[in-house]
Amino acid sequence: MKKMVVLSALTLIVVTAGFAQKPAHNVSPKKHPNLSAAQALTAKAYQRVLDAQKANEWDLAGHAQKAKDLLDQANAELKQAAQQSNKNKAGGKM
Repeated sequence: MKKMVVLSALTLIVVTAGFAQKPAHNVSPKKHPNLSAAQALTAKAYQRVLDAQKANEWDLAGHAQKAKDLLDQANAELKQAAQQSNKNKAGGKM
């Protein structure tokens, strides 16, 4: 019975993690080509970490998840950088 509960829990974790979203690509490549390219790279890196998790049966001691969290954070910072640039240009600052 214990084995079945553990197996069910692991299955739920794997299925849930399989639906994890990679970082959004929401910076305009026309307005901010470098920031947009950096966002695309965070999404690519996130996918590679996810692939590593799957290949290692999710046994990476939480480090891969932390890396994915940091990639999400980097992605959000890139979006904020683009928004700040937009504000600077709207305000006449360069």
